[in-house]
Parts: sequence; structure tokens; C-alpha cells
Amino acid sequence: MSLTLANRITIFRFLCVPVFTLLVLYYINSFKHGSPMYMFRYCAAFLFIFTVLLDAVDGYIARTRQQITRLGTVMDPLADKALLLSGLILLAAPSVAAFRPDLPVWFVVLVISRDVLLVLGATIIQLTVGNVVVRPRISGKLTTFFQMLIIAWVLLGFTQIGFVYIIWTAALFTLASGVQYIFDGIRQLEKA
Repeated sequence: MSLTLANRITIFRFLCVPVFTLLVLYYINSFKHGSPMYMFRYCAAFLFIFTVLLDAVDGYIARTRQQITRLGTVMDPLADKALLLSGLILLAAPSVAAFRPDLPVWFVVLVISRDVLLVLGATIIQLTVGNVVVRPRISGKLTTFFQMLIIAWVLLGFTQIGFVYIIWTAALFTLASGVQYIFDGIRQLEKA
């Protein structure tokens, strides 16, 4: 099996995650030592946004060049989750004043809990039915969009104004998409 261009871009997105994580950690560390190195923060913000845009590019390439593969359908959402979860966890430390506004811990717990529940559900379906069918939903796409918007907002240091609305919008989409995917999973189990 040869790797398609879309798959290569997805692999590159995976490789961006540890670099992004290191940039954020270096910035937090410099902030704690009293001499914030904003270069790390803005490089992390640039890399985050660049990686998010690459997600759109690899999806476009996969669709327009008929390069949709089983590997890509598994790796693409995993690359999204790796980037999102690393950003959420790193930016949700209220004791670190390096980022204002910071992400509320309740929001991070909500996102992680939803994802853990969906992975457990998919595992149960795989073991029971033998094949998990995940249909992309608009609520899932909007959830990802708003979660990524929140991380970019914090990294870029935008003001608190409007942030509360985006957090609550992301939380509602996170809940709604989670419920929708759970009902999809229940339907798959009922057909078995």
C-alpha cells in the first residue's frame, strides 16, 4: 500500500503535535521564570493554525483526487484529536497566568469525557458487531471548529470579550455531537 498525498499530510500533522506541545511548554516555562519568551507563544499559535489549515487541505485533496483511504479515515480524526487534546490540556492550567483568558477546567473535562465515552462505545461496537461505522456529522464538524477556535483564541491572547460565548457554544456542540454519536452507536448495536 502506498501512501497518498493526503495521508502524507496527515502524518505531517501528527509530527506537528509534539513540536506544538514543546513550544507551549517552553513559553509557559519562560513565563514562570519571569521573562516570557513570546516568540514561543506566537510560534505555537502559528503552528496550531497552520496544522488546522492542513487538516482542511488534506481533506480537500482526499476528496477531489479520490484519495480517501481506510488509513486516512482512521488517522485524520486521530491527528485532530491529538492536536486538540494537547492544546486543551496545556492551556487549561488556571494556576499558570501565562495565558489569559485560560481554558476553564470544566470545559476540558467535558471534551475529554465525551471523547473517552465515544472511544469506549466504538470499542464495544467493534467487539460486538465487528465493524464500527462512523458517519461524519455537521455537529461533530462544528464541535471541532469551535474547539480549535477556542485554542487559537487563547494562544493569540485575544480579549475576554466574546470568549465566554465561544466557550458555551463549543460546550453545547460538544454535548450535542456526543449525544448524536451515542445514538448512532446504539442503532448499530440494535442492528446486530
